[in-house]
Amino acid sequence: MTKSKEFIARLQDGQFNRRQALKALGAMGFAVGAAPLGMRSALAADNATYFTWGGYDDDGMFAPYIAQHGGPPNYVTFGDAEEGFTKMKAGFVVDVTHPCSNDIPRWKDSGMFQGMDKSRLSSYGDLFGALVNLPGANDSAGQWFMPFDWGATSITYRTDLVDLEGKAESWEMLFDPRYKGKIAVIDSAADTWYCMAILAGVDISKPLTGEDIDKTNALMKKLRPQVRMFTNDMTSLQQAMASGEIVMALTWNETPVALAAEGHPVRFAGPKEGALTWCCGLMMHKDAPNLDGAYDIVNAMTSRETGVYVIDYWGYGHSNSASFKMADPGVLAQLGLDKDPIAYLNAGHMGIPQSDEVETRINRDFEAIKTGF
Repeated sequence: MTKSKEFIARLQDGQFNRRQALKALGAMGFAVGAAPLGMRSALAADNATYFTWGGYDDDGMFAPYIAQHGGPPNYVTFGDAEEGFTKMKAGFVVDVTHPCSNDIPRWKDSGMFQGMDKSRLSSYGDLFGALVNLPGANDSAGQWFMPFDWGATSITYRTDLVDLEGKAESWEMLFDPRYKGKIAVIDSAADTWYCMAILAGVDISKPLTGEDIDKTNALMKKLRPQVRMFTNDMTSLQQAMASGEIVMALTWNETPVALAAEGHPVRFAGPKEGALTWCCGLMMHKDAPNLDGAYDIVNAMTSRETGVYVIDYWGYGHSNSASFKMADPGVLAQLGLDKDPIAYLNAGHMGIPQSDEVETRINRDFEAIKTGF
């Protein structure tokens, strides 16, 4: 059994302990939330600011920071990394932000970020070397990208409401006319568009061509009428799946974990074409207003204690290898996280960084198709 199939099989039948269910509570509470740019003055001036995906503004990831500062950092959230990148290009200055590995070249080349001083990264020696050394993650100027979490994007579906009629799980499930209007996808080209690229037979581990983009766009246009909801709000999506309003959705690993823990009959599909795998991490703004606090954020998030929390409560892999020695072996086994992370990531389809021109076109086309053009 491949690493991704092993991981998926353990998600499929609700094999999770009660601790994973608690992650959903963290996702429901937003300390600052998606603060618009005009609200920057409302953020504590003497506190570092963390700009991240909605749901990652979870105090459980910042225990060492809270111990040092008496409270969590300022949280500001974005819907997806492209939205965050655009806001920063428009002048929004933060201390630390949370892109994924395929964003590294564009973000690094933007001139908005700085290489981190490795001597100030307290957990550096504990991190998985293969993740620390992802393409473009470091050079002589320092560590530009500190790996944090890793996992998969696939289809979560209600087994009591979706009938595969004996067919293998596949990305094609999303096109079943019986479920038109009952499907949700992630409102991000980095997930939904790339999942369609996998179905189109595009090799996302290589530079994409115009033909690759055209093939994928054709599938996106075919998918559009099926979709009821484009969302980055995993809590709302989880509620819609629990009620049966949505019967299948593109999600990350956290959604089937939380739904299964609530007692809902769900599976995290193992598409025959392969799942989308990813690794995300932390980058530091070159004009970070609170540089010491920025390092405290990075060190808190990459600590072994936070790693255990991410594994136990979120169901994701973490960059700190020491966390896996501290985590419950049963939880690791249930989630398929008891193996080498690179083997896990390579068992699915992990995209490489694309050129700014290609990423700009993909995001532009995704938005146009989403709005019906």
